[in-house]
Amino acid sequence: MAGSILDSFMSTLGPQVVGPWATRLGASPDAVQRGLQSGSAAMLAGVAAKADQPGFMSQIFGLINNPAVTSSSLPNLASSISSGAPGGLADLGSKFVSTIFGSNMTGVTDAVARTSGLSGGSASSLMAMVAPMVLGFLGHHVRDNGMSAGDLANTLKSQASGWQQYLPSGFRSLVGTQTVPPIAEAVVPVAKRNWLWPLLLLAALLIAALWWFNRPKAPEEVQTPAMPAASFFKLTLPDGTVLNVPENGIENQLVKFINDPSRPVDSTTWFNFDRLLFDTGSATLQPSSQEQLNNIAAILKAYPNVHVKIGGYTDNVGDAASNLALSKARALNVMNAIVAAGIDPSRLESEGYGEDHPVGDNSTEDGRAQNRRIALRVTAK
Repeated sequence: MAGSILDSFMSTLGPQVVGPWATRLGASPDAVQRGLQSGSAAMLAGVAAKADQPGFMSQIFGLINNPAVTSSSLPNLASSISSGAPGGLADLGSKFVSTIFGSNMTGVTDAVARTSGLSGGSASSLMAMVAPMVLGFLGHHVRDNGMSAGDLANTLKSQASGWQQYLPSGFRSLVGTQTVPPIAEAVVPVAKRNWLWPLLLLAALLIAALWWFNRPKAPEEVQTPAMPAASFFKLTLPDGTVLNVPENGIENQLVKFINDPSRPVDSTTWFNFDRLLFDTGSATLQPSSQEQLNNIAAILKAYPNVHVKIGGYTDNVGDAASNLALSKARALNVMNAIVAAGIDPSRLESEGYGEDHPVGDNSTEDGRAQNRRIALRVTAK
């Protein structure tokens, strides 16, 4: 679509942007260009898809009008991001994509990777880099045209159909952009309404079936139970941040390891998360997991030289290949949640190990529960 917001944005991403980003990601300029186009199209289309949700545009507009965005020119944004020092803009970009995609962020990133030919890690880094750029561009567009949140929503919705060719494969299902058209009320002669009751009954059965298969599932705890309240204490980090954490929880163990010069980085020292919950059989994190994820992000901010790896593990129930895929997806979602909390993705990596490396007896329920876990290993400190 000529003259669309997407076209205007892409025109700002010339070789002076693509080249440095390709060098930083270790990818070809063509793959980075495709990733930039599909990733930015996904963000704009995601905003358009959710524009009518109550409160959504006010959140987006709040990010757009943040002083860190309004005070930065687009060339400065591109330069700072390509140099690897986006500062507070990285936090805003993370909040931007988190607001748009939520728990589907991993799926969208994987779709961008498939479309562009980038690796999963490079696509994740690219999305983190381009998000502040899209946010900054929208900010300038809004201010230059004197637009309100409603004006921006209407503009994006009117242009969204022109972006279909740029969207990553499977994007519609990931953000739920398909809508069911309303059923028009037909005027039916009385003598011909006998068919209506069976149709209504069938519709009711379909609705009941949809509810059953899409009903909220009980959360699955994949780590050891949370510590009792009495064992919590105040952990003060070097930057002055104070965390309320369990004495035996991952946060305290991790900080002790980082601060202990006698404990070098190795490939065998892992720390288990102890307060993460996923939907059963799914990689979707429960909202109650956010506290511990934020704590880990706070620790990484306080120790900027620390790099970590996230590992996902399952028990041996079910198909091994499916378990491996689930462990990979869960580890990646945890990593992306930490990135969304403001950590540079270059400091993180993730891997799924499936049924390998059990720590409990898979023949017992307690042992299987111990094996369903997410762990963290320090790779540099």
